[in-house]
Amino acid sequence: MMTSNNIAQLLYRKFLSDTTKEKCERVILTIAIVSFIVHLLLIGLVNFGIIPINEPSNLLKNPIAAIYTPFSFILVYEVYLLIFYLPKSTSIYVSKQYEIITLIVFRRLFKDLSELNLTANWFNNKYDLQFTFDLITALILFYLIYLFHIHRSKIIVTSTLTPQTVDSTAKFIRIKKWIAILLVPILVFVSVYSLFNWSVGIFQPAAIAGLSFKNINTIFFEQFFTILIITDVFLLLFSFFHTDDFHKVIRNSGFIISTILLRISFSVDGIINNLLILAAVVFGLLVIVIHNQFEKHLAAEETKKRSEPSKGFKPFED
Repeated sequence: MMTSNNIAQLLYRKFLSDTTKEKCERVILTIAIVSFIVHLLLIGLVNFGIIPINEPSNLLKNPIAAIYTPFSFILVYEVYLLIFYLPKSTSIYVSKQYEIITLIVFRRLFKDLSELNLTANWFNNKYDLQFTFDLITALILFYLIYLFHIHRSKIIVTSTLTPQTVDSTAKFIRIKKWIAILLVPILVFVSVYSLFNWSVGIFQPAAIAGLSFKNINTIFFEQFFTILIITDVFLLLFSFFHTDDFHKVIRNSGFIISTILLRISFSVDGIINNLLILAAVVFGLLVIVIHNQFEKHLAAEETKKRSEPSKGFKPFED
């Protein structure tokens, strides 16, 4: 009879093994290339009037907009990588969130390029302004993620390995594996549902009347970041079974706040959207920097205690 642990291992190997990751990478890359070619063909057919569409979407007017489609599939793969790394490392999992939001901004730049209006009134056109905001935001995000990766690699493990800590760590990893396994079908469902609605919106613009420039760029990710917030809260609660160290609790709580800020950014557009994205990543970066300072200090104290000879019993310390 299979135990829950055996079932988890079986599902984990099926959905989140290195072999599955490589297969997904090849499939997504193939779909991205094919979708790019198909999108270009559709733009050509619409422009030559072979496919009659009344008031076609901007995504079917300019060939530059065709880059938007393969980028969307690449982003879905990045979301899969986020789930893939969740059981392995919390900091890598969070950095993947930042990489995804950065790729969303870069993808938005391709859509911005297809709608640029090159006139002397650059700063009076909302699309031109959005392109400027996104261009600056993309560069800043790229640098912030670079800093985050540097500080993520500096994390010091200060806890002493005991049978209890080894057991609690193993249990926490099993919990994270179960969460990752459950996220895979959710990812598939939400992505298929979003792709269907997006496709309907391209060929029947009236069906999505009222959707703004912002909404088109946040399809799928608005829902998925909401799921991530719930996931992060569960991870925080379960982490208490693993450790109650103050600085680790604050780090995990800070990452939740960062994810919430990213989710809120999908609800607004213009410069507020860009500022919220930057605020989320800066907040996460500062959290891990301060966390590392805590770890460094605790490691130094532990080393000092081990090097000092015992001085007898101390009833208490101030």
